[in-house]
Amino acid sequence: MLPELGLYALRTALVVAVLGIAAGLAGGLRQRADFAAVARRAVWLCAALTTFASGALVYALVTGDFSLVYVSQHSARSMSLPFRVSAFWGGQAGSLLLWLLVSILYAAAAVWWGRHRQAHLMPWVCAVLLTNALFFLVLVNFVTVPFARIDPGAVLSDGTGLNPLLQHPLMVIHPVMLYAGFTGFSVPFAFAIAALATGELGDAWLRATRRWTLVPWFFLSIGILLGGRWAYEV
Repeated sequence: MLPELGLYALRTALVVAVLGIAAGLAGGLRQRADFAAVARRAVWLCAALTTFASGALVYALVTGDFSLVYVSQHSARSMSLPFRVSAFWGGQAGSLLLWLLVSILYAAAAVWWGRHRQAHLMPWVCAVLLTNALFFLVLVNFVTVPFARIDPGAVLSDGTGLNPLLQHPLMVIHPVMLYAGFTGFSVPFAFAIAALATGELGDAWLRATRRWTLVPWFFLSIGILLGGRWAYEV
């Protein structure tokens, strides 16, 4: 039941993202505060729906729901709990969902932070951040679906499990650090596009996004160091 709800959450998030992009563009072009408010709420709703879907996949991995293709291919009963959780980003579908999750959480935080400070830029910022999310929502809804089911007659009592090279303590934290680094740069990018769209090409948006650049830079640096240690040991 929960995986189906997770799938519906991703599908709903896709629709919300499209509507939010349209509202953000309308709010920016027409300078309509009501459309800008819709765009902000679309970002937050997308974040909530993606978080729910991610939680549903983690639950399926932890409880061993081997009726899901992704769980059967990347989890096993013999794996410890940390590795079952880290199997979330052990394959393509889960990795894309994690990328979407981290990026949309950054987006939700940035929109909340800037809703009063940079209100004139926010419609464009929301549109850009939701466009980024839409790309990954299309992938996890139509290309590599994390909640795809196995034919009932082919479900096994156990899964294949993670590749042995991935069953390392750093697997639990290294990919998350990298994703928190890479995806965070979408926030200053969105503000840069918003500055171009509004013609405000001064340094105000640079000062506003300085911390939004330093935070992902920090996470990315930690992720690279952890990846180097992992590669050395393996």
